[in-house]
Amino acid sequence: MIDYYAQRAAEYERIYAKPERQADLLAMKQFLSSAFSDDHLLEIACGTGYWTQFIAKPATAILATDFNSEVIDIAQRKDFGTCRVQFVRADAYSLDGITGCHTAGFHGFWWSHIPVAKIGGFLSVFHARLSPDAKVVMIDNAYLEGSSTPISRRDSDGNTYQVRKLEDGSEHEVLKNFPSDKEVQKALSAHAAEISVRSLEYYWIAEYRKR
Repeated sequence: MIDYYAQRAAEYERIYAKPERQADLLAMKQFLSSAFSDDHLLEIACGTGYWTQFIAKPATAILATDFNSEVIDIAQRKDFGTCRVQFVRADAYSLDGITGCHTAGFHGFWWSHIPVAKIGGFLSVFHARLSPDAKVVMIDNAYLEGSSTPISRRDSDGNTYQVRKLEDGSEHEVLKNFPSDKEVQKALSAHAAEISVRSLEYYWIAEYRKR
């Protein structure tokens, strides 16, 4: 998956051009543009910085992380207004070298790529870098037959996979889970309070407070 997203960096944002998804995308952009008032944010798996642009509008500062330098190179070219945005290459499962006590956290389209067995470990590492009672928001894909890339297989842990093709013709198997609202709430329950999951047609939005 790491190699896939490195190779996909230049074409990644084209996924947001799908006409049928524009209403949902607008709703998420409007929500995120006011979600983090004056916060110092830790963003996981920032990718090309597409969603960083929107969380930056109300925030004071963002430490945005990703494992791939290819996407960070693209993200650094964007305009984030008055928000202080720093990009750091980091493994989301360890966040080595990431310090500080951030008042809020965000990740977009990352939860669906976490193996089910690693969710608890990821949350422990992520939350250790957040202040007490920090607000966290995450957004991700819902599965819609005919719009989403078909599921190619399911493993013994319940993870699902897609086979994706890049513009160069190469094919890549990518772990991509599509949890229900209840599954998201259950996974968060030991780590979070005030959990809210909202479903759109093509996406979902979850908000909670660090326990």
